[in-house]
Amino acid sequence: MTERNRVLSTRTIAWWGTGIVLLAAVAAALLLWLLGGGTPADSSRLDALRTASSIVVGTGGAAALLLAARRQRSAELDLEQKDHDATQRRITDMYGKAADQLGSDKAPVRLAGLYALERLAQDYADQRQTIVNVVCAYLRMPLDGTAEEVQVRKAAQRILMLHLRPGGGEEPAGSYWPDIDLDFSGARLVELTLTYCRIRSIVCHETTFTEESKFCYTEFRTKADFTDATFEKRADFRGVVIGGERDAFRGAKFEQHAEFAEDARIRLAGALAKPGYRRGWPAGWAEEPGDDGWLRLVPR
Repeated sequence: MTERNRVLSTRTIAWWGTGIVLLAAVAAALLLWLLGGGTPADSSRLDALRTASSIVVGTGGAAALLLAARRQRSAELDLEQKDHDATQRRITDMYGKAADQLGSDKAPVRLAGLYALERLAQDYADQRQTIVNVVCAYLRMPLDGTAEEVQVRKAAQRILMLHLRPGGGEEPAGSYWPDIDLDFSGARLVELTLTYCRIRSIVCHETTFTEESKFCYTEFRTKADFTDATFEKRADFRGVVIGGERDAFRGAKFEQHAEFAEDARIRLAGALAKPGYRRGWPAGWAEEPGDDGWLRLVPR
């Protein structure tokens, strides 16, 4: 077991100070006795000693300044760490409370949780993707169909839309959240609107879009996956841009109207459409009757 370092007492510091002063006095007296003859050689030696003393004193001062600077920097880093820890504790506390509210059986409480998460994501950019993941997970939960729950779901979808638009319209300056990924796999989304957005990626594998769904002039920079998705009502993809080369709509079903820009560079291989509705497909794609009563999208 190591012995704890003892703090120097006032008496010890006083003795050391007195000893240093006496040592300096003895050294000064010795120099005066040895070099006090007044000869040119003695004067030269004294000048050299003064210069050397100045250098030593200056070096000691610089060392003292460096030590003080290091102590100041250490204190600043310690303060920054304490602020960081306090901020993380505050974020964790706010996040936990908002998540608890989102799990409430009362619609107004769930709404309050959504808006608390929105404020948290707006204030702390490094938490945005995590919070978006929570909102997406909420939208992936089974929809009970009550009017209150539908309104809460629409509010969650609107929060995402407003923060995924780079600017313009009704969004305040600085509200855009860049580089966000959305995962709606298996969700049942009611009247989803993601227009004029810029999103890194979206995954809607086996997602059901009820009511009208709008993606007009939205850019999915890296990928969009609508594999086996179902569009129960009108689907508007006019002006949409999808990064990547994959077949984004393989197995997707368009039960009513669908609109794409004629010059859109979108692959629709494997997509299905129910007969009897007017649709606008990108150039190079056509409908072909299938054996199961659905129309299949095939390259021309």
